[in-house]
Amino acid sequence: MSKNTPRLNRKERIRKKVSGTTERPRLTVYKSLKHIVAQVIDDSTGRTLASASSLSKDLKAKLKEEDKTGAAKLVGTLVAERCKAAKIEKVVFDRNGFPYHGRIAALADSARAAGLQF
Repeated sequence: MSKNTPRLNRKERIRKKVSGTTERPRLTVYKSLKHIVAQVIDDSTGRTLASASSLSKDLKAKLKEEDKTGAAKLVGTLVAERCKAAKIEKVVFDRNGFPYHGRIAALADSARAAGLQF
């Protein structure tokens, strides 16, 4: 049993209940030890509508002085801006099996502060 197995089981339980539609796409978050990625997905068509990552070129200069939580806040703001550009205002949040704490909560709070509703 790997360290990831309990998270993947939680992810399956969450995904049974949470799915993105055209009106309310799914905002999913993945975090690794160094980086964090957020995608807005329409599950009815299987397309990614907007995405942001701590690896994005837009954030490279700002991330030099930030810690991982600060980077998550910047990614949340960036994904909210890209959603606004794609005319998406409401999403369903998918924490991907991760606890709603720390970097996941920071990303969600900054996306809400930037105007995304979920």
